[in-house]
Amino acid sequence: MTSEGRKTRERKRDHLDLFRRDGAAARHATTWLECVHLVHQALPEFDVADIDLRTSFAGRPFRAPLFITGMTGGTVEATAINRALAKVADDYGFGLGLGSQRAMLEDPRIADSYRVRPVAPRVFLAGNLGAVQAAATPVRKVRQMLRDVGAEALFVHLNPAHEMLQPEGDREFTGVLRAIGTLVHELDVPVIIKETGAGLSREVALRLRSVGVRHLDVAGTGGTSWAGAEIKRRNGEADPHLASFWDWGIPTAAALSEVEGLRMEVIGSGGIRTGLDVARSIRLGARLAGVAAPLLTAYFKGGERMVRREIDAILDGLRTAMVLAGSRTLAELGKAPAVILGDLLEWRRQRPAKKRRADRS
Repeated sequence: MTSEGRKTRERKRDHLDLFRRDGAAARHATTWLECVHLVHQALPEFDVADIDLRTSFAGRPFRAPLFITGMTGGTVEATAINRALAKVADDYGFGLGLGSQRAMLEDPRIADSYRVRPVAPRVFLAGNLGAVQAAATPVRKVRQMLRDVGAEALFVHLNPAHEMLQPEGDREFTGVLRAIGTLVHELDVPVIIKETGAGLSREVALRLRSVGVRHLDVAGTGGTSWAGAEIKRRNGEADPHLASFWDWGIPTAAALSEVEGLRMEVIGSGGIRTGLDVARSIRLGARLAGVAAPLLTAYFKGGERMVRREIDAILDGLRTAMVLAGSRTLAELGKAPAVILGDLLEWRRQRPAKKRRADRS
């Protein structure tokens, strides 16, 4: 194994250890989803059994609007985690994203930690590669990486905040957009561009759309802070120069507002904890909601059983929100009456809807 491969595996073990303890949640930032008030409808006129959670994403049907977004890989423990999450996603009928496969490219011997098809033959499975690594990796090698694990989509993650706070992180970001465009046009699977907890702006979404991207995961602030994770790894919590970036980014609700009207399929992730969070994300235009840290925490508490319990609670909360919002389907929920207040309202005022509409063309 190369020295780079050893560093990557050590970093992944460090990240898992963080979640085994108290994680690296945002310190003061929230998702701003609390600023989205679905207007209560006291006369729903349908039964809970009538609620339809089905949707689609990237041409695939989903039985519920959830995606377990990429978390881990490259270690022995990651093998068990990924297979447990994949089995759950397969059984419930939604998607699973693998953790970054950079470790697999650096050391093919650990590829088994990403191979979940034996336990999840039907799951919509997305591979995962950092944008900087994608720019440095030939398309044929990326294609083979996906085939090796049976992935039918690719997440390319943008994480400059994470990298800048990581002592050994990347510092060269030139050529990423061109590489993404190449992957979109040369791979035979959907390419989904995701942030990793700092959100996507409209400017970035438009640049991505210009090279053919049609699928996004906004991954805003308010949940796990990967900048914070790196600050904790280097014991820098007390250093104001580092800690000032702990909550850097665009809150999840604002990131969803940023990409409104662009005719792109969007996953709303970053701090999604409850069914009400899912409902609010869908009302802001998300096709799916991405969940990560709560499921990893549940796994460490009680394995696959606790993961299923957490997902059941999220889905029950979503159904409750749909009843109270008078929405039998997700399409109806996306148009349900809502009031935007507080910080999110001010953000939308300063990033006006008129400009958002102009960008739709």
